Amino acid sequence: MKSEIVRLFQTLPHPCGYFSERTARNLVIDPASPHLAQIYDAALLRGFRRAGGHVYRPQCGSCHACVAARVPVAQFKPDRSQRRCLQHNRDLEMRIEPARHTDEYFNLYQRYLDARHPGGGMDNPEPEDFSRFLYTTWSPTSFIEFRQSGRLLGVAITDIATTGISAVYTFYDPAETARGLGTFAILRQVELARERGLPHLYLGYWIAGHPKMDYKMRFRPLELLAVDGWRQ
Repeated sequence: MKSEIVRLFQTLPHPCGYFSERTARNLVIDPASPHLAQIYDAALLRGFRRAGGHVYRPQCGSCHACVAARVPVAQFKPDRSQRRCLQHNRDLEMRIEPARHTDEYFNLYQRYLDARHPGGGMDNPEPEDFSRFLYTTWSPTSFIEFRQSGRLLGVAITDIATTGISAVYTFYDPAETARGLGTFAILRQVELARERGLPHLYLGYWIAGHPKMDYKMRFRPLELLAVDGWRQ
């Protein structure tokens, strides 16, 4: 990313989504830049992430808890639990579809948020929230569906870039928690990256010791972004 063509903005402090006693700030690439589609790959390499049309990374002053994480797909081997997850979901069909709003997608998204985040601000979404959060006009986004006999059980929102795949978000039927569909979605995205010759699956941010982030350490080897580059 060249500074002469990319402007960066820092957000105002806002409540941290992971530590209730802290505030957070993000560094955001100019969302009006006409070059976002071209620089997105370089942004992923530098620890940025996409939410809707915004490409950002945490920039919180004294707090450096959020660390960008990615899986080197050529080295990844599923552990015993992950192999069981793949076996348990062998009856599911995977389809790769264009990013779009449908009633079927939105109804599943709504049920997932209402079950997983009651009273947290993400529940009771409006249809425009679906599109605003998950994809935008320039992003290389696909919706990876998981279906059982035609019934939609889960969707992995996936950006398929030229340097890797970014796992943006996954939502699934809250009645199917025993399937481990979140884990299954990551495993299938690793496989997709490998099939397409892409070296990495980007998993967003990891926070040491945080219960919501512990699952990412199960996808080994996991590379974390340090000051001097990506390290295992």
